[in-house]
Amino acid sequence: MSVGHSGVTTEPVVSCGGEHEDCGIREVLDRIGDKWSVLVIVELAQGVRRFRQLQRAVPGISQRMLTLTVRRLERDGLVSRTVHATVPPQVEYELTPTGHSLTHLVRALADWSAEHREGIAASRRAWDAANPGSGVH
Repeated sequence: MSVGHSGVTTEPVVSCGGEHEDCGIREVLDRIGDKWSVLVIVELAQGVRRFRQLQRAVPGISQRMLTLTVRRLERDGLVSRTVHATVPPQVEYELTPTGHSLTHLVRALADWSAEHREGIAASRRAWDAANPGSGVH
């Protein structure tokens, strides 16, 4: 236990045991911390989606990046892919039970973001005003 800069007593959020022990969080963050995975998970939390539906629902994602994102999520067991034998083949994506178990964490992150958006924006404006030309944006 330690005291943070605000004077509040804090406990470590994650403790893997030993100082150099790998608890797997880096791998998880590599996946869900990328630019697109959380947005795809949010969309699939609404239900089964075809590829083009996903692409339309995630503004700015290219076809290639969506393909890579769903493949990675599928590899990690968060998304399942079903190919229907139609002409042309129809492909659907949905969250697996493991993927669904992640949605409450994504919701908590979204709630936190909404709650703190204005404060973060104000802090950024103040920092940028105090550090002009820093190149940090």
